[in-house]
Amino acid sequence: MKFKELKLKKEFIENLNSLGYENLTPIQELSLEKSLSGSDIIAQAKTGSGKTVAFCIPMVEKLEVKRFTIQSLILAPTRELSNQIANELRKLFRHIHNVKVLTLCGGVPFKPQVASLQHNAHIIVGTTGRVLKHIKEKNLNLENINYFVLDEADKMLDMGFYDDIEQIVEVLPQNRQTLLFSATYERNIENLASKIMKNHTFVKIENEKKEFIKQTFYNIENRDKIEYISKIISTNNASSTIIFCNMRQTCETLADDLYDLGFDVLTLHSDLDQKQRDETIVLFSNKSYPILIASDVAARGLDIDDIDLVINYDLALNEKIHTHRIGRTARAGKGGCAVTFYTKNEDDKLDIFKSTFSDINFEDVQNIQDNKDFKIDSDFRTIYINSGKKHKLRKADILGSLTAGIGLNKDDIGKIDVLDFCSYVAIKKEKVKFTLNELQKTKIKGKIHNIFEK
Repeated sequence: MKFKELKLKKEFIENLNSLGYENLTPIQELSLEKSLSGSDIIAQAKTGSGKTVAFCIPMVEKLEVKRFTIQSLILAPTRELSNQIANELRKLFRHIHNVKVLTLCGGVPFKPQVASLQHNAHIIVGTTGRVLKHIKEKNLNLENINYFVLDEADKMLDMGFYDDIEQIVEVLPQNRQTLLFSATYERNIENLASKIMKNHTFVKIENEKKEFIKQTFYNIENRDKIEYISKIISTNNASSTIIFCNMRQTCETLADDLYDLGFDVLTLHSDLDQKQRDETIVLFSNKSYPILIASDVAARGLDIDDIDLVINYDLALNEKIHTHRIGRTARAGKGGCAVTFYTKNEDDKLDIFKSTFSDINFEDVQNIQDNKDFKIDSDFRTIYINSGKKHKLRKADILGSLTAGIGLNKDDIGKIDVLDFCSYVAIKKEKVKFTLNELQKTKIKGKIHNIFEK
């Protein structure tokens, strides 16, 4: 089914076409006809299935833009996912002027959010803890909500937000449409749905094709793990690798060891503040660093495509966490590769993994071959610009200054990320020095900026 077959406004269809949306994904096809008619829906859909567009399209159709009050609320488990949803909404609303989408998430200052709420918004996207805090402090009026979405509800419940969700729902109008999206449909999801929904429809893709992830387990002692990491990366020709550790200190120790061996690495763990976390994700996702070492808690909501390889430096604490880890290398319908280290002391724990994952290959670590022709490095490096969305800086402004302004080819420029107060631009390594020199004396949107390499 094609988007143009849906009963949407002509201008909306044209915008969808301009964004490259032509054919509906299976979960979109199953859910949209019902959600557009106003039905409550539970949709079982994994990440990468097109679920964000599925629950955003009815929101675009329903919005009364001239009624400047909060009409829709979306809750997500993490700040990263909330920002991703908000960005998708802004693209879908491009054909409608003056639509305000506001994100309310933890990890960022509270008072600026209060100030933004005083100017109202049409749509709120946020995390449960921060949204609930604004409700309790009477900053957030949700009495006009007619569309409510819980995205990745299973993750929210895993993170302990059941009571928070219930408290938020208590202040919402009874007469509303509710959509719940979850990768699994377990008893806790069923219990939540029974409390917050009425006469809902359940939709699920039957016989959904699973992305193939090649899983290999190696019995290896702790002291030897570092020796084999570079071999595993090179033999898999992995340009982008995430290494998972169980503890923050292990992340830092491993990063130091790999750095001493000459590799560029990033770390992502709970000791980083939100600004450091955002920067780390940007630098890794724009391919400026080949290796990210992460703890499980810090990696929640990490939405990065094209991960070639996942290495479980430590065996996950349970099979659910293991599934979450290895799924990072099978994004957007692609297959992937995952390698897991375990020690003799963990043999008993392996029985659970064997029963859960039937496709695990157990191999001798001595058989790993080092591909000396493969260099573990990145083609790009990142430059930092001390200006962002709040200064009215856009991607097009930066791109124009780099191409027409200083003469870079488009192939020399990678991903451009414009955040609220700063921007990051991936530049081919051999062009970084030239770019920095030229931009120091070149105006971007009529202004000289503070620019340096990250």
